[in-house]
Amino acid sequence: MTAADMRATARHTDLDGGHGVGGPGGEHAGGAGRGGGPVAAPTPRFVTVHGYRRSYLRAGHGPVLLLIHGIGDNARTWLPIIARLARHHTVIAPDLLGHGLSDKPRGDYSIAGYACGMRDLLTVLGVERATVIGHSLGGGVAMQFAYQFPERCERLVLVATGGVGPDVHPALRAAALPGAGPVLSLVGLPPVRLAGRTGMRALRLLPTDLGRDAEDILRVGDSLGTPTARAAFLRTLRSVIDARGQSITMLDRCYLAAGMPSLIVWGEHDAVIPARHARTAHTAMPGSRLEIFADAGHFPHHSEPERFCRVLTDFLATTRPANHSARQWRAILREHTRATEPAGPPLAPEAR
Repeated sequence: MTAADMRATARHTDLDGGHGVGGPGGEHAGGAGRGGGPVAAPTPRFVTVHGYRRSYLRAGHGPVLLLIHGIGDNARTWLPIIARLARHHTVIAPDLLGHGLSDKPRGDYSIAGYACGMRDLLTVLGVERATVIGHSLGGGVAMQFAYQFPERCERLVLVATGGVGPDVHPALRAAALPGAGPVLSLVGLPPVRLAGRTGMRALRLLPTDLGRDAEDILRVGDSLGTPTARAAFLRTLRSVIDARGQSITMLDRCYLAAGMPSLIVWGEHDAVIPARHARTAHTAMPGSRLEIFADAGHFPHHSEPERFCRVLTDFLATTRPANHSARQWRAILREHTRATEPAGPPLAPEAR
């Protein structure tokens, strides 16, 4: 299906009357005028792609920022920073399939599937290229997007991203085990919810890393109150985590990020994915920038939203969008392959 076909067959329901990037309603939803004035909180918009309804927030006007949330979360996780970013950018923050207000079918919840979903959403919205910003699972989706569709990715921002190493909080490993579904269904029972809230609030009072993110963890837990949401969560979780931890990695392809402006942001006290992964990713990604927030946990954009926006704005202002070259991409890939594998027979001229 071509991009034109996708635009023609997608059915839009923009609650506040918006259309495409820079089109009618572009400044109304989220209210950022060209002068950089105040920005109101955006209301959800909806578009149906491949038969499934997708929800997204949109605000502002200018170069596009695509914000991708983590597992069990939704687009509202970005509300502390959307208003600031929308003063000079078009901000698009979708609910991933199976999350938030988006449909929750029995479908493909793989990282690659999510990356394709982001491409298709941008295509339907008339966006050719974007700076892609991903948190936690969304960081893995962002990295996969940059790998699958480098011509559509201007910059890459990874926030406490998954996919760097196997380490992850034991609770997520346990939730990925067979038989965890019935246990997870107890989350929706009022006594369990009350006990969980009491325990997390008590944990917040203690000097623990997990306690720093207690409110966010409770918020994610509250999103799993329906069977369809829990099923989507488990399918997503098991696509990236097993009993030994994270089962996918981006490190084997990080060398392809050469030429892609990249920023890595992490909280030093991240109890979900350890901060040492930030340094590993920084080493593996040529030319990347690294920012560690000393007092933050797994949600640095919540702990210090103003600092997060300053760091991100400086990164956007001091880097140029990547200029993808298929020839250069091919050369880097072949060079890496030759360096790690025995040389094969020469290709026939027509195969080169």
